[in-house]
Amino acid sequence: MIVLVDTTVWSLALRRRRSALSAAETALVEEWTRLVQTGEAALAGPIRQEVLSGIRDAKAFAGLQEQLGNFRYLVIVPSDYDRAAAFFNDCRAAGIAATPIDMLLCAIASRHDAAILTTDGDFALYAEHLPIRLHLPSRSPDVA
Repeated sequence: MIVLVDTTVWSLALRRRRSALSAAETALVEEWTRLVQTGEAALAGPIRQEVLSGIRDAKAFAGLQEQLGNFRYLVIVPSDYDRAAAFFNDCRAAGIAATPIDMLLCAIASRHDAAILTTDGDFALYAEHLPIRLHLPSRSPDVA
């Protein structure tokens, strides 16, 4: 199984203190840990960029950059952009406001048959209209 882990989850796992997490967030971080340990966690370019953005310390940036290089990387191909645009149009026709980056992530995940792990509730709306799957922690079914 491949799980495309969205920026929101990477941020919880890497930038927040465990003691500051809610029960639902803790379940997400535990699932992220399991996915990392089993090699199921995957990244895509826009997620990698967002995870690395905002790190002021050059040494910390380089360290995280190196660590991220150890993860499965879902490469973007030109047809992903076309599919993302079609997904955007499908969502818009259904009355759902989508962002181009979210649609690109959906297109990448769909092509790779990867589930998406995110805290962004918009993806649950997308999943009602697009051929994508969400990955939820088994411990906490209320996490979206």
